[in-house]
Amino acid sequence: MSHRNNIEFKVSARYALFTDPLTRIGGEKCSYHLPTYEALKGIAKSIYWKPTFIWVIDEVRVMKPIRTQTKGTKPIDYGGGNTLAIYTFLADVEYQVRAHFEWNQHQPGLADDRIDGKHFAIARRMLELGGRQDIFLGTRDCQGYVEPCEFGSAGGHYDDIDRMDYGLTFHGFDYPDETGEAILTARFWRPVMEFGRVRFPKPEACDIRKPIRPMTAKQFGKGKLRGVEAEATELGV
Repeated sequence: MSHRNNIEFKVSARYALFTDPLTRIGGEKCSYHLPTYEALKGIAKSIYWKPTFIWVIDEVRVMKPIRTQTKGTKPIDYGGGNTLAIYTFLADVEYQVRAHFEWNQHQPGLADDRIDGKHFAIARRMLELGGRQDIFLGTRDCQGYVEPCEFGSAGGHYDDIDRMDYGLTFHGFDYPDETGEAILTARFWRPVMEFGRVRFPKPEACDIRKPIRPMTAKQFGKGKLRGVEAEATELGV
């Protein structure tokens, strides 16, 4: 694949809530100090996504001090009504993100749609417009904003701190349509922030996994998806 498959963007928000989705049911949620791979992948997908490819998050820079803020909220209860819950958010966050896309080899019906230059051009255009869909940082309660940036530009709060280690942390989900296996699995890892940067291992490099439930993959093919050629022509890119 050519180099025309990567994007660099800044994402900022008043609040963020990055949690382990397997244990976050209940009255309290407490955010990780770092954004998860899955949350950043979700942001990249909100900028632009097609089942033809998979977004891979390479690296994130933590630009502002890690601050938490606890608030009482009233989420909808599973039994109806509302219950008071205590959430500990990250407050006033800003990140720089490097990501690239790779062809989804588990969608052979979309092989004709693998035109990296066209997908890259649309992704850049959507990023300039602030994303194709609303941007959320971990939960719909935390809306954010994206814009293009040069990764590594501007000073970050942790640029001079050589190393900060973190414990076992949720990395992301293995979805059947991306793995070819009929099961949904959660991945975990132990992040390290060095000079304000966190370099993510690729999903297949994570060796701590927990099966969640059987799940079948959704297959796309001709006639089920609008081709990138038509979309690029319409956008003039």
